[in-house]
Amino acid sequence: MPFRFLTAGESHGPALGAILEGLPAGIPVSVDAIAADLARRQRGYGRGARMRIEQDRAEILGGVRHGRTLGSPVLLVVRNHDWENWTRVMQVEALSADEAAELSALAEAGNRRAAPVTRVRPGHADLAGALKYNAADVRDILERASARETAMRVAAGAVCRAFLRELGIDVWSFTAEVGGVALDPDRATRTREEAEASPLRCPDPEGEAAMIARIDEARSHGDTVGGIFEVVARGVPVGLGSHVHWDRRLDARLAAAICSIQSVKGVEFGLGFEQTRRFGSAVHDVVTGVGVDETATPAPGFDGQVRRWLHATNRAGGLTGGITNGEPIVVRGAVKPISTLARPLPSADLRTGEAVSTAHYERSDISVVPAAGVIGEAMVLLVLTDAVLEKFGGDSLVEVRDNLRRYLERTLAITTNAAAPETAGPGANRGAPHDTTAETGSGGDD
Repeated sequence: MPFRFLTAGESHGPALGAILEGLPAGIPVSVDAIAADLARRQRGYGRGARMRIEQDRAEILGGVRHGRTLGSPVLLVVRNHDWENWTRVMQVEALSADEAAELSALAEAGNRRAAPVTRVRPGHADLAGALKYNAADVRDILERASARETAMRVAAGAVCRAFLRELGIDVWSFTAEVGGVALDPDRATRTREEAEASPLRCPDPEGEAAMIARIDEARSHGDTVGGIFEVVARGVPVGLGSHVHWDRRLDARLAAAICSIQSVKGVEFGLGFEQTRRFGSAVHDVVTGVGVDETATPAPGFDGQVRRWLHATNRAGGLTGGITNGEPIVVRGAVKPISTLARPLPSADLRTGEAVSTAHYERSDISVVPAAGVIGEAMVLLVLTDAVLEKFGGDSLVEVRDNLRRYLERTLAITTNAAAPETAGPGANRGAPHDTTAETGSGGDD
């Protein structure tokens, strides 16, 4: 069964849910560990009032027994504490005549929750979604389009984190830029733990102070600011993904996952767009051969030093030809400013089609870049889980780990034992690995 996950629920409904299907048995899962990632998603300078209402904690309702996955679907639920204020507006059952009259009376009395939302917000899914789904009230759209849904992505990603940790794969993110103010790598002196404890999850203290000033400036004008987060995945084995089809390329799958996050409008790997400004000699990563990765920590059950194919640099961000090359995956997401503004922009009314002076306003954040980074981590964890299970398979964690170990041994054995004639494919170069005579006259990339 291929790995997949789904989320369900609305921003102000009773709860959010997620199902993860295809995980092997034996993964250690902790409710507290999931809660830790959910809390990271809610923190960050510039977050709104909703974060003070919700204290997210996932319940595991299926697929786990005595702290370990069973191999069956994992069912997660996060309750919305704010639901008690929206029970009539968001009730599941059809409204009776009396209940509809009650909502109308509340709306006429000035209750903003009870009133239908018709003044669409520029930059939000309001208009496009309402027209697509034939909705007369934009609440039908905004409740699901809301980034509140990402709580379940983070909860699901936390389960995948537990799985990948058992294979020596670690994923972390940090804030790289807010409102045009970027961190300086030379000033990035904070440890991972120190960055996590900082207001914006940024390793550059001086840069972070300037970012905070930009958030304060936006707040003073009733405005919002975007930025860039960076996700780094270490310990990823060579060979995940494939070059053979567009939808099997891992960089394409990761790009889609990052761009699926609300407010993300761009993605890049490694040097990203900077590669377009350099000559090829200053872009491509020289392969230095097999050696010891001094920065790697062996996964549980893997003894000794970590040996792998090494590169002199990692400008490609750990991916070449749509396949992981053994270097850390480095992916960045560009987050646009939040669409809901305290001083709303002019817009139009969904029902009348006429211009209005201000768009709808609901509680909102000023900046969400640190939280977006945590969500980015979750999406990378989910995609890597899919790619790992696709490559190594297995119904249990023990089986996946054994498959990975044998594969890694085989990739290193290539350097000392060239493919035997009976195993090499037709037309293969059967000389020693350093013999380039068979490559003379080979074609280019086209």
